[in-house]
Amino acid sequence: MKTLGEMTERNARYFPAGNAFTSVSRRVSNYELAARARRLSSFIYRAGLRRQDRVAILSTNCVEYFETYRACEWAGFIAATVNFRLAPREILYILQDASPRTLVFEAQYTALVDQLRAELPTIEQFICIGVTPQWAVPFEQAIADGDEAGPPIRAQSQDYAYLMYTSGTTGTPKGVVRTHHAMCRTAESCALITEFSGATRVLQTTPAFHIGGIGFVNSAAWMGGSTVVHQGFDPLAALRAIEEERVTFTFMVAAMLQTVLDLPQIDDFNLKSLEHVVTAAAPIPVPLLKRAIERLGPIFSVQYGMTESNACALPRHEVNPNGSPDQIRRLESVGLPAPGFDLRIVNDEGHDCLQGETGEVLLRSDTQLSCYWNNSVATMEALRDGWYHTGDMGYQDHEGYLFLVDRKKDMIISGGENIYSREVEVAIELHPQVLESAVIGIPDPRWGEAVKAFIVPAPGARLTETELIGHCKSVLASYKCPKAIEFISELPRIATGKINKVALRERALASNG
Repeated sequence: MKTLGEMTERNARYFPAGNAFTSVSRRVSNYELAARARRLSSFIYRAGLRRQDRVAILSTNCVEYFETYRACEWAGFIAATVNFRLAPREILYILQDASPRTLVFEAQYTALVDQLRAELPTIEQFICIGVTPQWAVPFEQAIADGDEAGPPIRAQSQDYAYLMYTSGTTGTPKGVVRTHHAMCRTAESCALITEFSGATRVLQTTPAFHIGGIGFVNSAAWMGGSTVVHQGFDPLAALRAIEEERVTFTFMVAAMLQTVLDLPQIDDFNLKSLEHVVTAAAPIPVPLLKRAIERLGPIFSVQYGMTESNACALPRHEVNPNGSPDQIRRLESVGLPAPGFDLRIVNDEGHDCLQGETGEVLLRSDTQLSCYWNNSVATMEALRDGWYHTGDMGYQDHEGYLFLVDRKKDMIISGGENIYSREVEVAIELHPQVLESAVIGIPDPRWGEAVKAFIVPAPGARLTETELIGHCKSVLASYKCPKAIEFISELPRIATGKINKVALRERALASNG
């Protein structure tokens, strides 16, 4: 299969009665999914969109979200996803940068979309999931009015499939573009390392706007499997779904797993169908991993990837917190490069590092991004000589296992969400009483990391922690905002004048210790 649309077509042909998607309210067979994708893409085409025009999606998880993905994949429209957790100003930036001609949105965002409409001149068609305002078309009407045969266009292998935004170190989101070829290879590779089959039933609770929100869904579909869609993560609802829908796979970061294990009702559910849980973003603490394995069995693995590319995996049979010293040590790694992936560790001069020496992680595969949308500078910085420069710092041991030790881009991972320190610093420094700031991640028992800000107030300023956090919430998504603030007279610096964040991390650890 050369396109994701062909994947949907194949499943409709060979597994027509199989469930493609299941939610609380409905089930969609493979046959029905293909038919609805054709109709929706036909309706969008009739509005004037052509191959590689953008269709933006602003919604929480629902079957309609994935049907929109499939419609875009069928016709060759680019699905441009929008993080619904962002502040209105951030959402506006993404929609203006992507320049979609169609916006599919969930009814709960009607007021927001209406507020932004005047500043979005490229959008000619609004399709609403749920109760629909007069200026939009109901999603089901769009399906009903589309042609059953589909539009007279189809996606091609080198067409762009997705445009997904990830925050950059400068505070400006970057649009990651990946082709159908790249996403097909991603689905195939992920299905291999995650051990999917036609019997796989994925429970999807993380947001669909993430690559992780569509990646495992595509991998299951690649093998003819199915997906159970939840609007968001609710631990009790997740356990109920595992039992009732015989879920075999799901994705959880440490905070999600902790919440599930802490539920008093966990022993009331039959979870024997669950064969595999992937963790990512950051290693699960060994005590939590031991507890999880005691309750659920040796079903956990680790994967390392990003919006721009897949990368590495530590498979289930190697995740053993009670094993040999080498096995326990590897739990701090993200495993080995997946089949078909090349990996290098390079120093600042671009030379390969020695074994055990820390440098920047470089990747090369058929799955990686094509470019950053409307950002040639970032593209040239990230893609050099065919290698994707991740910005992550790490080293490989004598067996090739990759250990990530820092983020070159100062990324903070809190509850599985990527937060870039510079983005938060820019927002803080919009406050007139802030002279300077530096943001770091500090250990957090629930979320893995939390955002801490060191603030140098402007002379004569009378600034409180509460006031500054409130300011941040007015310009940033709440999960990006500092959870702790420390006011200091000056920021420590290294000889070149750059802020010494190592010293700040040591200070934070000392004050917490």
